[in-house]
Amino acid sequence: MTPEQRLQAFRKMVEQRPDEPFARYSLAMSHRSLGHAAEAALEFEELLRRKPDYVPAYLMLGQVLEQLGRGPDAARVYRNGIAAATGKNHDHARSELGQALEVLEAQGEG
Repeated sequence: MTPEQRLQAFRKMVEQRPDEPFARYSLAMSHRSLGHAAEAALEFEELLRRKPDYVPAYLMLGQVLEQLGRGPDAARVYRNGIAAATGKNHDHARSELGQALEVLEAQGEG
């Protein structure tokens, strides 16, 4: 299956089950792997709107926003992700999000 075919398969999954977080996360990751940063950001944002406790999406969205030159938005996402990870007792995710935020702030973008 080509990357474009995977994208289409995940798009169909999201159409059939729009509230299924793994389907939307996979669609966003497919967009990201194809270099479609803006589309990936939209899917990650929609995922977090529908399921704000889906912790892995925060790091990915923050990274995509950084790629798009939206540092302040990425910092906000990282902070929200830290809160979500703390609430779910996801220590590893909280650590990764904290490190991403520290790097962004050190660059003067947070």
